[in-house]
Order: sequence, then C-alpha cells, then structure tokens
Amino acid sequence: MNRRVVHTRGGSPADVLTVIEEPEPTPGTGQVLIRTTAFPVHPGDLQAVEAYREEAAEPVPAGVEATGVLEAIGPGTHVAPGVTVGGRVTVFPQPGAWSQWVVADAGAVVAVPDELSDEVAAQMLVNPLTTVMLRREAQEHPTFGYDGLLVQTAAGSSVGRLLTGVSLAHDLALVNIVRSDRGAVELRKRFPDVPVVATEHPGWADAVRQAADGRPVSVALDPIGGKLTESLLDLLAPGGKLVNYGQIAEEPISVHASTLLHKSLTLRGKNIGRWLSEASAERRASDVATAKLIALTLKEQFDVAATYGLDELGSALKHAVRPGKIGTVLVRPW
Repeated sequence: MNRRVVHTRGGSPADVLTVIEEPEPTPGTGQVLIRTTAFPVHPGDLQAVEAYREEAAEPVPAGVEATGVLEAIGPGTHVAPGVTVGGRVTVFPQPGAWSQWVVADAGAVVAVPDELSDEVAAQMLVNPLTTVMLRREAQEHPTFGYDGLLVQTAAGSSVGRLLTGVSLAHDLALVNIVRSDRGAVELRKRFPDVPVVATEHPGWADAVRQAADGRPVSVALDPIGGKLTESLLDLLAPGGKLVNYGQIAEEPISVHASTLLHKSLTLRGKNIGRWLSEASAERRASDVATAKLIALTLKEQFDVAATYGLDELGSALKHAVRPGKIGTVLVRPW
C-alpha cells in the first residue's frame, strides 16, 4: 500500500491535510518509481494548501520535493546520468511528493551524491534553486558587484543562509537583516564577516546604512512583504530593485507611487514556479547542477529543525510555522 498526504479543500494545513492509503503505483513510459525516505515541509507547500479555493472532487496531493531510492524505471524511459535502480535520488517538481511511493516524471529526478545525507538530499533542490534564482536577480542589476551591495531580510532562514554562503563564495557585498537579536547572534556565529541587523530595534534602517559604509544599496531581497516593504524601498539607492519572493506577512504591501517614481525603483516578484515555466531546458539543467554544488559545498547550512513520522504529520505542520524555528522540518514516511 501507499500512504500519501492529500487535501480536498483549502484552509489551515493542520486542519485540512490528511493521510490516505492507496495501492502502490506503477511507473509508465517516461516515469520512475521512488520509495521516499524523507520530504521537507516548505512554507510554499503550506501556502498552496491555504490558498486552494476549490472544493476538490478528488483528493489533491501535497508537497513538491522529496528524496528516496529509485525502485523501478518505466518501459522505454530515459533517465539522467547517475540515476539508476537502487540509487538515491531527489525529485522536484513533483506534485504529491508527500507520499511513501512516488511515480515521478523521469526528467525531474536528480541523482544524489554519496556525500550528502538524506537530510540534506531532501532539501537539495527547492532552496538551492531559489538561491540561484535570487542571486541571478541581484547580479542583473548594473551596479551590484561594483559599488553597490545587497541586503536581504529573513537572513536566518534556510534560503537566507544559503544566499549568504553563496555571496561570500563569490565575494558579493551583503548586509543581512533578521527579526531579533537572538537571530542576529546565531547568524554571526555562522558568518562572522557579514554584518547583521535586527529589526526589533527602532533604528534598524540606520544601522543597515551604517553597515553599508557609504555603499549604495542596489538590491533588496525579501520573502516577508507587508509593512517591511516600504522601509526596504527607502533603503534602496536611486535605480534600486526590491525582489519579493515570499508572503510571510499577512498584511498587503502598501506603497505610495511617489516612493517608486522619485527614485526610479523597481518592485519585482519572483518564485520558483515562474522559474520552472520561464527557464529553458538548458537553463534548468545548469541551475540544477549549481543547486547540487551548493548542497555539496554548504551542506552544514542545511539545518533540520526536527524530523517526524507520517503519523506525526500534525505536529510537523505546526512546527514548520513555529516562530524562531531554525532549519527545515522533515518527515520520514516509513
């Protein structure tokens, strides 16, 4: 049998997600069968459940990323180099990844290097690919990397830590922003050479300017939104760009048009779904290779907040949205 996580309506994930049992699936042409060993609970997974507006006639599968062991290859199916029966793989994008058995499109399956644990492999694609996407957005700005620098909020998050590590590796100037002094202390331990500012202090924006040491803030990266947006736009130099890649804040963004007009600012939204639809096959392959390299070189930044069993799904969902959580919540479905 196959136990998998589904929902039939939108709402709080802890209320609407449930585990059902079905027969074990069989791969067809172009598909492979994966026995899942771990899957991550990403904020985007939960937001997708909350935003679901229909009353589904059939169960809607949850999750998009998982790692496991490849058990079978469908007839006439071509797989990527390194992907073999009995080998460890990670899959993304995979609707219904929160499952004991997954039938996946062979093109979405990536071989896992032996050096990576299941805990890192389960996070090997979504967060690193988001990091690649955001770094590209920052480096497309004409002054970034010359006299300009980057600021990012939620810098203690999984993506924030990876972006800091990548920025250091490429000698890109960065100022990190976190919510609390506690988070700032933790981040300084990991990256002592990168300035960190906590927004719990009223003068945090001036502290960012001081940390910039006269360099213009060319780009800001933010997964929060809401009231924070206006403060970030105020930090940007003329011609600067704010990239929003999340919706943590419940309140909407409220910005007067003059804020954008007077400094010719750009406000841009990015998400991994748009990367999937817009990137060419060559770009996706290149970015996946880069994501795997990030996992290999920064594996110590792939923290796990906690690991739960499938029978503890409710606890896993609540932990995933716990304030101050460090790392990603994982579920082992067996």
